[in-house]
Amino acid sequence: MWASWIPVLCLGGYARLSPPLCPRTERGGSWSQPSRCPLSAGVCLLLPPEPVGSEGAVPIPITCSTRGLDIRKEKADVLCPGGCPLEEFSVFGHIVYASVSSICGAAVHRGVIGHSGGPVRIYSLPGRENYSSVVANGIQSQTLSRWSASFTVTKGKSGTQEATGQAVSTTHPATGKRLKKTPEKKTGNKDCKADIAFLIDGSFNIGQRRFNLQKNFVGKVALMLGIGTEGPHVGLVQASEHPKIEFYLKNFTSAKDVLFAIKEVAFRGGNSNTGKALKHTAQKFFTADTGARKGIPKVVVVFIDGWPSDDIEEAGIVAREFDVNVFIVSVAKPIPEELGMVQDVAFVDKAVCRNNGFFSYHMPNWFGTTKYVKPLVQKLCTHEQMMCSKTCYNSVNIAFLIDGSSSVGESNFRLMLEFVSNIAKTFEISDIGAKIAAVQFTYDQRTEFSFTDYSTKENVLAVIRNISYMSGGTATGDAISFTVRNVFGPVRDSPNKNFLVIVTDGQSYDDVRGPAAAAHDAGITIFSVGVAWAPLDDLKDMASKPKESHAFFTREFTGLEPIVSDVIRGICRDFLESQQ
Repeated sequence: MWASWIPVLCLGGYARLSPPLCPRTERGGSWSQPSRCPLSAGVCLLLPPEPVGSEGAVPIPITCSTRGLDIRKEKADVLCPGGCPLEEFSVFGHIVYASVSSICGAAVHRGVIGHSGGPVRIYSLPGRENYSSVVANGIQSQTLSRWSASFTVTKGKSGTQEATGQAVSTTHPATGKRLKKTPEKKTGNKDCKADIAFLIDGSFNIGQRRFNLQKNFVGKVALMLGIGTEGPHVGLVQASEHPKIEFYLKNFTSAKDVLFAIKEVAFRGGNSNTGKALKHTAQKFFTADTGARKGIPKVVVVFIDGWPSDDIEEAGIVAREFDVNVFIVSVAKPIPEELGMVQDVAFVDKAVCRNNGFFSYHMPNWFGTTKYVKPLVQKLCTHEQMMCSKTCYNSVNIAFLIDGSSSVGESNFRLMLEFVSNIAKTFEISDIGAKIAAVQFTYDQRTEFSFTDYSTKENVLAVIRNISYMSGGTATGDAISFTVRNVFGPVRDSPNKNFLVIVTDGQSYDDVRGPAAAAHDAGITIFSVGVAWAPLDDLKDMASKPKESHAFFTREFTGLEPIVSDVIRGICRDFLESQQ
């Protein structure tokens, strides 16, 4: 049996109106029929009645940024946490709030709760025009010309749960589903270590249907990446009128949890302010507190359906300043008739880290996108081209100390140079990136080229190919001392980490232990690679610790090729450890 009165929320307070005073309103509530408030002038909002004697459900914990559109019931009791930062309160309107508004922010703005949180009852309302901007209780709400749904809030009923600053995060609290990190511990794809933020388009440009197709595509990419504790970590940001970080890198380390979190993301709408969202992501997303790892490439994959509504060039500059690699995935480029509405037709080239084609990707539409998943994943896992992040591929100085003694021979010397080239070409050589140097030694030493001589990969590889064979004795200890003094000495203040790769085929006529120890003390990590008659003891004496992962040996010069990947992995491993 329903109560015989209908609660009415008026601008001046509450009133209980019996049905005769609301002749146009059916008992049970109708959101479209306003009634004149008997207590004060203004329009009243009819709230749905409750059954007599109903105590209501236990309030559902929500987060500071949970929005009205995340609640899919006409009426719900929720529990707001305390201590919410004001920047998480995005509020549009007054008394009647656009459903894109934060529920807790609206409740504080309305005076229903204080900043310590508490129970709130939310009522869904239809959309409207001209949401007003009002300062109330320390919160400045914003104007909005139109929105498709609204809500209002009243004081909620206390339940058995208490508000805390760590409320359970859920996109749709009314369903009872909660996004939480599971105890599953998968290592993931170790060859694809990257911290990736998917910046998806949540604007009116894309619309609800294509938004869901976009989420499906992002889910497929996330699944193929091989997410895990020692592999890639991902988070998600939605770009619309105002950016919203849906989940951080630290929240999930399994593909299953990430896929569920992506599925639960709700469409926001608004303008496609991609530049604003990219800048926010570069500045706020990649921190130690949110799960960013030192020495791991930072990547933002930006999805743009059509074109951005704001300036994306400045955001690209900010991203580069924060060592973030920006990938632009553009879908449905503007047609000629639409170009007049685009602020900058070259927005893709101006946003990416480097305009070389690697950082941009285009799909004609959101249908049949499965074939585009693998090529995009391959790009995201190609760390040596991540030029905007400080990684082992662009933040190292590598000197090669090459044995030119008579026992090597001309043809084998060429195989040694090929070994050196195969390592060198893996790294991103530039004036601000990785640096390569080479020294050839017999009893004497000859600097083939220093760290500052060449700043492009093409030039370095060309010089290596043209190194002439010296022939002579073997004095490896003197060669190490020479290299530390003359090659590493001039770059002692470089921010790059220093590595020395020694390639030799025989026993040294002088002591190697002392010079190698001095190099270690100078912060130089040594990898020793021996061929044929090179004594294992010498290799271990020269190598950095742990010896077993820094000393290599092969009987034949043709056996150098498999060692290339071992040395590269070792350099990257040592670089990452140095960043911890």
